Formats: sequence, structure tokens, C-alpha cells
Amino acid sequence: MATRTRLILTGAAISLAGLLLIGTAAAHETPELIDKGIASFYSDRFQGQTTASGEPFDQQALTAAHPSLPFGTEVIVTRPDNGREVTVLINDRGPFVRGRIIDLSKRAARELGMINRGTVPVLVTSVQ
Repeated sequence: MATRTRLILTGAAISLAGLLLIGTAAAHETPELIDKGIASFYSDRFQGQTTASGEPFDQQALTAAHPSLPFGTEVIVTRPDNGREVTVLINDRGPFVRGRIIDLSKRAARELGMINRGTVPVLVTSVQ
């Protein structure tokens, strides 16, 4: 009986160690680069208007417009020049200005430190 218990405990320990290694490897995956370019943010006049996803736009939510990512996708937007980043939820389409890749809510823009600049270069990566 002691040998059987020892085998069961050894098997459980090996399984647990394997799960821990898999979890550790997944936690260190590099996020996938989705887009690189210029970000802008919504004007206050869009507050409360219906987004392409059907939700009312809220300047204080951490949301963004992207031309093609599915609604409900979370992405990380990073300013390489200052290292600041914010995670946003895609709930609208746009921006509709040539050369821009993402349009952020005012709260997201504030977290990136871009309110005074209006537009900034960013990297858009997947949430892992």
C-alpha cells in the first residue's frame, strides 16, 4: 500500500511540475505586434454618441477605434518614446484620417501622456 501511495504522489508531483512549467512558459511569451503608427484621440463632441459596436462612447472608458480588429479585442498601446502603455478595448471603427492606426478615448490618451500633443507614434500589441 505504501508503494502505491508513493507512486500516486510522485505522479501528482510530476504533473504539477509540468503544469507549472507550462504556465511559466506562457507567462513569458512575447506579445504579438499588431500595428505600428500614429495614434490620435477622440474629440469631446463624440461623448455619448453610438460607436460602431452599438455602445455609447465614453471618454472615461479605456476604449479605442481600430479599422479592422474585432470588437471586444483588448490590445496594449505603447508609446515607445516614453515607455507608457495602456490596455484598451476595441469598440469602434476608425480612425478615418490617413496615416493614423488607432483612435483612443481621452482617458487612454491621458494615460499615454499625449493630451497636449494630439497624436503620437505607438505600437499596438496583443494582450497575452
